[in-house]
Amino acid sequence: MAFAMDTRKRLVTAALVAPAALWLLVFLVLPFIAILVFSVGERAPEGGYQAAFTFAQFANLGSRAAAFRNTMMIAPLGAFVCLIVAYPVAYYLAIKASARYRLLLVSLVVVPFWTSLLVRTYAWMYILGSRGIPNLLGMIGIEDVRLLNTPGAVLLGIVYGYLPLMIMPIYVSLEKLDRRLLEASADLGARPVSTFFSVTLPLSLPGVMTGVALVTILLLGEYLIPQLLGGGKVFFIGNALVDLFLQSRNWPFGSAIAVTLVAVVVVVLGVAMRIAFRVSGSRQVDLV
Repeated sequence: MAFAMDTRKRLVTAALVAPAALWLLVFLVLPFIAILVFSVGERAPEGGYQAAFTFAQFANLGSRAAAFRNTMMIAPLGAFVCLIVAYPVAYYLAIKASARYRLLLVSLVVVPFWTSLLVRTYAWMYILGSRGIPNLLGMIGIEDVRLLNTPGAVLLGIVYGYLPLMIMPIYVSLEKLDRRLLEASADLGARPVSTFFSVTLPLSLPGVMTGVALVTILLLGEYLIPQLLGGGKVFFIGNALVDLFLQSRNWPFGSAIAVTLVAVVVVVLGVAMRIAFRVSGSRQVDLV
């Protein structure tokens, strides 16, 4: 009887997991295997893929060093700036805001996602372009200011576009915080700053690490913001991939870069999970 019950539970579990497992197999594992195979091939004379087994594509990664350098510098910096801006907002929403208006304020954080990122980025192109802020500065005597097509413009677009993705995990982590711990800290004579660094911040680190990992991983593959706000002068790995697959038609080299990017993402996620595990003392499922 016990064996039959155990078998039934396993079958039910398998039936529930099967659709998600099949989805991941078809749309994640199999495409990655194809990219992995392409990465050890050669470019066909007319472009595309030609069967071979060589690691020459990986040895040529240095030719795209600028794209890797921009991505590895601006993406973590963008995630850090998002964190600095997002934490006070999330703290106010979860701890300070009145319960009456909290849902409305959280909704306002999510509202930008109702509009396409493309439209919002084009809006920043106008704001930072010659008819936007530089034009206003020229009216007060500050000439020749170039904001568009710079790393600063890309960073600004990144923070604007990905800020809600940083706010929400931190907000959820702070919203679950037991208020009695804050009261106990105050009753024991701790100042608000001490309470924050000794109680609030450590307990909210899982949300912080989730937000940092999520934003950083997405930024590593970002294409749209560097293309529009960088004007082709601030290349990310995503821009290099589009160039290699659609213009140069060098699929093996593009696949090698994609495989390298996936490896970097796995490392970033692994480091984030390890830090969260050490800080909290238990595995954080929300990072997976």
